Amino acid sequence: MSDPNPEPQSEITLRQAQSNVDEWIRTIGVRYFNEMTNLAQLVEEVGEVARILSRTVGEQSSKPGETPGDLADELADVMFVTICLANQSGIDLTEALQKNLDKKTKRDATRHLQNKKLDSK
Repeated sequence: MSDPNPEPQSEITLRQAQSNVDEWIRTIGVRYFNEMTNLAQLVEEVGEVARILSRTVGEQSSKPGETPGDLADELADVMFVTICLANQSGIDLTEALQKNLDKKTKRDATRHLQNKKLDSK
């Protein structure tokens, strides 16, 4: 019998997330959607993030009775579909993110520090 109040999982690595999503797809999701379907899903989820932000910190207002939505849940949806695309493309997101951060660090070592538009007001 499973614990009705399981301990929350501490931290999850990107590799664990990729493995967890793959396991979920194989056991519950049946199979991965094709890449174009997942791309459409990703765009849809990013749109939901944009809708929430445009109404909570942007200049748009919600319709009467409308709630903006759960930003954390929508960002998790974006991550889930991104992980699906990485998994089906054979991409290790841990490695890809580290390479991307290294690239940005080299490229932008002084760029943002010298950007007058980023000075605190």
